[in-house]
Amino acid sequence: MNRDRTVDALRAYAIGGVVLGHWLVTGLVLTGDGGLHQASPLTALPGLAPVTWVLQTLGLFFFTAGFGSTRSLARHRGGPGGWLARRLRRLLLPTVALLGVGAAVLLAATVAGTPDDTLAVALRLAVSPLWFLLPLVFLVAVTGPLRSSVRRWGVARCVAPAVAVVAAADLALRLLPAGTHLPPVTVVAAWSVPYLLGVAHADGRLVGRRAAGTLAGGGAAVLTALLAVGYPVSAVGVPGAGISNLNPPSLLAVALAVTQVGLGLLASPVLERLLARPLPGRSVTEVNRHAVRIYLCHQPVLVAVTALTARGGLALPGLHTRPDSLGWVLARCCWLPLLAAVLVTVVRIGQPAGGPRGRRQPGGGGVADRSAEYVSTASQVYDHRRSGPPDLQEVIAVRDSDPPSRGRADGQPR
Repeated sequence: MNRDRTVDALRAYAIGGVVLGHWLVTGLVLTGDGGLHQASPLTALPGLAPVTWVLQTLGLFFFTAGFGSTRSLARHRGGPGGWLARRLRRLLLPTVALLGVGAAVLLAATVAGTPDDTLAVALRLAVSPLWFLLPLVFLVAVTGPLRSSVRRWGVARCVAPAVAVVAAADLALRLLPAGTHLPPVTVVAAWSVPYLLGVAHADGRLVGRRAAGTLAGGGAAVLTALLAVGYPVSAVGVPGAGISNLNPPSLLAVALAVTQVGLGLLASPVLERLLARPLPGRSVTEVNRHAVRIYLCHQPVLVAVTALTARGGLALPGLHTRPDSLGWVLARCCWLPLLAAVLVTVVRIGQPAGGPRGRRQPGGGGVADRSAEYVSTASQVYDHRRSGPPDLQEVIAVRDSDPPSRGRADGQPR
């Protein structure tokens, strides 16, 4: 039983993209009274908008979630209620822990006299990543019906209604008066598209380079058409812009997700070879094991580092200065190693002591969590009557309680 390393790599890339994206587009400017207020470099540097196509990876996040939930449900032997409770517990427990710790920290910061602007920014950035729980919990809960629908009607027919809902919402936002708020149905509809692609991939329906090329090429063509008709270039929201591709998610966000999924599947051979190496394999495994904690903690880490270093009253470039130049971007990149080191420390401290360690994978894969999604490989049984030259890549598995088989295995050339 081995991990699907392509999906592991895409999940790690998705988490890394979200973290780096937020750290690079979130400027916290130090004011004269010692407070912090939020600003975005995309406001002053619109030429950086295409970079958001690489760092806005929520589509891959939902794709891997759909894949993982489908494989986990297929492997579960009990009723769907028990599976859903265990699946949601893995999502909600870290969230509850974050809220508890965050409330305690905010209380302590208030008592210590932290400016109100800083408290407001800290609360907003700590809570804002939690929006993903609404669509993700709903989609996980209906994984069984979604899998049945994909098997019955195919992934294209299942995706079409969700795309139609997003297109209708986009049209309504452009025709209705400015400031009109629509129900958040597109949040579920838009992210159900990559989730359904993950369900189909786990069910063996999106295999081969032809399917991956169709997704990548079709998504890229739709992206080009949407940009031609006036959709914003940035894949994330820009302060002051009238329309955002992410709040609520637009057709451009859906097309970007489909394109990223197709490109990720096309890169599967390269990713397989890369993760066969020890260091990349272990790194991706660790990111997958702590994906939820990394997602939840990365914004509080940014606020904490920025607020603590601001106590000295000195505005550090790239951390407390206004994000209005390429110099700020370069300075922020220099702070990324420190932010990453703090995030790793926080995630490791938050890991439950004595938790399950999982099993060691061969080939540099590191440690695989017991709740991970597996794909079965063909089993080979040793036959001592086999003749011919030895196969150097054959793996002989024996049991300690079977001395005859161990004796036969020990006698074989290595």
